[in-house]
Amino acid sequence: MTHEILAGLAVFAFVSSVTPGPNNMMLMASGANFGFRRTIPHMLGVALGFTAMVILVGAGLAGVFDAWPPATIILKTLSVVYLLYLAWRIATAAPPKPIPGATGARPMRFIEAALFQWVNPKAWTMALTAISVYAPDRSLAAIAVVALIFGLINLPTVSSWAAIGQEMRRVLTRPSQLRAFNITMALLLVASLWPVLAP
Repeated sequence: MTHEILAGLAVFAFVSSVTPGPNNMMLMASGANFGFRRTIPHMLGVALGFTAMVILVGAGLAGVFDAWPPATIILKTLSVVYLLYLAWRIATAAPPKPIPGATGARPMRFIEAALFQWVNPKAWTMALTAISVYAPDRSLAAIAVVALIFGLINLPTVSSWAAIGQEMRRVLTRPSQLRAFNITMALLLVASLWPVLAP
C-alpha cells in the first residue's frame, strides 16, 4: 500500500471506531456502571474480536453475502433482536454491588464482546467497507495491513468511551441518576439500529 492509502485507511479506522455505535454506547455504559478497570475485558473483546472479524471477512466471508442474499436478512434480524435484548439489559440494570463477588449486574466478558461483533451492524459495515476499499484484491498482505491498522487504532478509541463513562460516575451519584443514564444509553443503542432498519 502507498503512504496515501495507509493514511486514508488510518483515518477511516479512527473515524469509524471513535464515532457512536453499539460498541461505544455499551462501553460508556459499562464505564459508568463498573468503572474503567472492570471494563477492560469488554474493551479487549471489542478490539480483538473486530480485528479477527476483518481478517475473516477479507478471507472470503464477505462472499457469502454475494452468493446467498438471504444471509443479509438473517444477519439483520439477529442484529436487531440481540441489540434490543442488550438495550433492555442496560435499561434495567441494577446498580452494581459494592462487595467483591456479590451477585448482580456485571460487565460484559471478553468472549461476549468478541462474539458481539458478529451481530453488530456497524462492525459489519466497517469490516466490509475496509476490505472492499483498502484490500480489494483480497491478498493476505493487504488483509493483514487492514486488520493491523484497525487493531492499533480501535482499542484506544473504544477505550476512550469507557473512560468517559467512568468520569460520568462522579456525576451519577444517586441510583436514580444512574438509572436515567442507563435508560438513555439503552435508547441510544436502539437508535443505532436505524442504519439496519432503514431501506
